[in-house]
Amino acid sequence: MNKEKLIEKYFKDCILRKRLNEKTIKAYRIDLDQFSKYVDDNLTNPDKISDYIYYLNNEYEKPKTIKRKIASVKAFYSYLEYEGYIDVSPFRKIRSKMKEPFILPKTISPDLIQKVISYQYNLINNAKTEYQLKQNVRNTAIIELLLATGIRISELSYIEQININLNTGTLKINGKGSKERNLYINIEPVINILNRYVTLYKEELKSTEYFFINKEGQRLSEQSIRYFLFNIGKQLELPIRLTPHKFRHTFATMLLEDDVDIRYIQKILGHSSISVTQIYTYVTSAKQKEIMLEHNPRKHFVS
Repeated sequence: MNKEKLIEKYFKDCILRKRLNEKTIKAYRIDLDQFSKYVDDNLTNPDKISDYIYYLNNEYEKPKTIKRKIASVKAFYSYLEYEGYIDVSPFRKIRSKMKEPFILPKTISPDLIQKVISYQYNLINNAKTEYQLKQNVRNTAIIELLLATGIRISELSYIEQININLNTGTLKINGKGSKERNLYINIEPVINILNRYVTLYKEELKSTEYFFINKEGQRLSEQSIRYFLFNIGKQLELPIRLTPHKFRHTFATMLLEDDVDIRYIQKILGHSSISVTQIYTYVTSAKQKEIMLEHNPRKHFVS
């Protein structure tokens, strides 16, 4: 069987057996297409694969990107071995471990969050056209949901109407690896703006399964969400770039600073491993350092 057919069979397996989502499949396909062009027909040649890893290390700066691309190829070879297309995965003889630099998650300070929220509700109150009103209500609803749940942008973009119940204040999320989790959003300002959004978009929502939509009535893309958040930051001249993931980091960090057990935060965020969630403990440690240095009682006294 030729290389292209093997790759297509692998993607069918990813969809049917592994039940990977559309975004993950797309990323895998990009990575495997790149790998396929590089190795040509030398699929089982360890030297060629080692050369490819060397090429990635020289081509890309971010260890996280390199690691993901290698993981995509490694998963493909695991499939080939499992299905009997090859005897042994060449990755068994290849070492590709690399240490990623430790970077603390970036959060949004409470005063900046308040500035963003006030700005959005001011836009709603001063909207001059129905189009402006609808767009501003939708964008505000998205910001409220990001802040109240810490969900990933991909999860937010793909929320289906059937999975959100504003009467009970519950939201079912289909997360990474097709793992479902329930979130609770019965907080007055959040429910109020979501209800207002549903009322304004009542007719458009009848023609789609998705909850957040654009002016054409189609699912609101992740890029559109990133773009309007970026523009808000630009309009307000914020000292940071406003991104969906910063809201996620902020949500988790604020819960931790309020003494919420890290195991609950793990479940809320949909992390498969608690080690991923533990990165936020370093953020609060950094906050402790700032407090002790900036607000230490000893600074009130002279020697």
